[in-house]
Amino acid sequence: MEKLYADPTGKNAHLDRYAASEALQSAETDAKSTRDRGLVITGNVSLTDQNVIKVDVSGQVPNATVSACLDISRWVTTNAKSREPVSLPENRLTAYKIISVIEKYPEGWRVTRDEPQGKAC
Repeated sequence: MEKLYADPTGKNAHLDRYAASEALQSAETDAKSTRDRGLVITGNVSLTDQNVIKVDVSGQVPNATVSACLDISRWVTTNAKSREPVSLPENRLTAYKIISVIEKYPEGWRVTRDEPQGKAC
């Protein structure tokens, strides 16, 4: 995700190595919308408090549901051309709970769904 949002062209992230399905489409759409507004986002994202909620390896596609705290507080939104930071709302969540579903593909595990919970963590 860090590479996807930081790349003004959106071509060098290779997010499909880590995400698929709904999660991949959503991330690519959101990043394109950000680029279309002339913005890039740089910095680091971190996950903390990761917990496995459910694992199902008995079905056709093994999967797991996990929760975590997604911390985007070190992300900086900047103008893509000037590289000047842009102002963002003071009350936005910069660390929030997220529920993710990961599935085992032939190439490895991929995030297929991310559901931000709208709650600070």
